Amino acid sequence: MTAHAQTETGTMPAWRQDRYGEPDAVVLEEAGAPTPGRGEVLLRPRVTALNNGDLRVMRGEPRLVRAAFGLRRPKQPVRGMDVAATVVAVGGGVTDFAVGDEVFTELPGGGGLARLALAPAKRLARRPADLDPALAATLPIAGGTAWQALDLAGVGGSTRRVLVIGASGGVGTFAVQLAALRGAEVWALCGERNRPLVEGLGATRSFDYRQVQPGSPELAPGSFYAVIDIAGTAPLRALRSLVRDGGTVVLVAGEGGRILGPMGRILRAALMSIGSRRPLRAFVAATDTGVLAQLAAHVVAGRVRPVIERTFPFDQARAALAHVAAGHTVGKVVVTASD
Repeated sequence: MTAHAQTETGTMPAWRQDRYGEPDAVVLEEAGAPTPGRGEVLLRPRVTALNNGDLRVMRGEPRLVRAAFGLRRPKQPVRGMDVAATVVAVGGGVTDFAVGDEVFTELPGGGGLARLALAPAKRLARRPADLDPALAATLPIAGGTAWQALDLAGVGGSTRRVLVIGASGGVGTFAVQLAALRGAEVWALCGERNRPLVEGLGATRSFDYRQVQPGSPELAPGSFYAVIDIAGTAPLRALRSLVRDGGTVVLVAGEGGRILGPMGRILRAALMSIGSRRPLRAFVAATDTGVLAQLAAHVVAGRVRPVIERTFPFDQARAALAHVAAGHTVGKVVVTASD
C-alpha cells in the first residue's frame, strides 16, 4: 500500500510552538498536513498522553536537549509523544500496517497534539479492540520506562523488597503495579494524599516523602533488593545505602542545572558504581513494541490499571500542558482528539 492511499492533504489544526518556553508558547493554529515517507505511517491521534519529556522539549531545558531537538526552537513544533491513533495512510515499504488499523506508539520528538502525525512503522504496536484508546496512550513512555527499569534492576522471579521513589506519578504508578505483579514486596515514597492510591496499586507500605527520605530510620540500610528512583532528588550515597550487596539502584530521572540537567548526577553515579556490588544505573528507555504488547495484555486482563488523573479536550491542550507543568500530577494526563 502506498502513501497516497487515503492521504489527507491541505491543512490541519495543531498546537505548535516557534520558540522555547512555558505553555503560553504553544498556540493552536493551522499547519500543513504531513505526508508519510518510506517506512512511515500517517496517524490520526485519538488520544495523546503527556509526559515530562514533553515539558523538557517545550522549555528546551536542560539546554543539553537542544542539541538533539533544536538549537533555537523545537525541530518538531508539536508536543505530545504518546498516542493511541488510527492509521490513515502508509508510506513506501510498509507492509505490516494498513489504513484503518488501530495502534499506539511513542512519536519521536512529539507530534501528537495535532489532527495528523507521522510515526515510523517499526515503532507501532497494535491496540487490542478491548483496550480503551485513553489507556493505551498512557503505556509507551511511562509504562515502558517502568518495565525496563524493573528489568535493569533484575526484579522478578521471587518475592524481594523493592522501593519506588516517586510512586504516584506516571512512571511510578506503573512501577508499583509491575513490581508487585512480578512478585516483589513493594515499598513506596509519594505525597501523603496519594498513599491510599499507591497502596491500592500494590504497595505493601508507603510513606510521605516529605517526612521519610533515604537515610530516614523507616528505611533501614540494606533493606532492599532494588530501588527505582523516579523523583531524582535523593543523594546518591543515601540511595546506595538502601540496597543490600548485589542489589541495584536504577535512576529513572534526576534533577540538575539548566545547562546539563541530570548529566552530572549520572556521571557521579557511574563513577561510584565502578567495582561496586551495589551499582547505581541510569538509563534511557527505548520504544520496544514487544514490551508494549505485553503491557496492553496486562491492562486488558485487569492486572495493570493505568491511572489517569485528568482528561482534556483537544481545544484545551495548552491547559493540559500547564497542568502537567505545575507539577505533582498523579498518574497521567491525556488529551482527546477533536472530531
